[in-house]
Amino acid sequence: MRLLLLADTHVPARARRLPDEVWNEVDRADVVVHAGDWIEIGLLNALEERAARLVACWGNNDEPALRERLPEIARVTLDGVRIAVVHETGPSAGREKRMAAAYPDTDVLVFGHSHIPWDTTAPGGLRLLNPGSPTDRRRQPYCTYMTATIENGAVGGVEVHRLPR
Repeated sequence: MRLLLLADTHVPARARRLPDEVWNEVDRADVVVHAGDWIEIGLLNALEERAARLVACWGNNDEPALRERLPEIARVTLDGVRIAVVHETGPSAGREKRMAAAYPDTDVLVFGHSHIPWDTTAPGGLRLLNPGSPTDRRRQPYCTYMTATIENGAVGGVEVHRLPR
């Protein structure tokens, strides 16, 4: 199973649309995961129409219409892997310990907010993934997104993709 991980798309505030490379990944993915900060509902509608499956939450910058349609925390089990999707996880210091305590029945936590790609594993085994942002690099050298696979009940092949400037 191929996953596309997105967050902090900020369409149309930071970009008018997602880059073509990201749309190509939407077409290839079995599941698109979006960790919030869409801004307006148009991109949600477009991803719902085009993605084979969408798992998503709202973020702190999202309009009320998005908050009405999406949960604050999205949860799904894919091939035995328990995934939670949330926008904010607080400061990076101590994140693994805090999130492991907050999400004890989760194998993978996908989050956003910082626009900084992140891939760590807490001592208890919780994998934390932040794809960065495909449209707003902030202080990062590149805009980014992630892909991953789930095979035989395990997440693997996690890759951060840099988008051209």
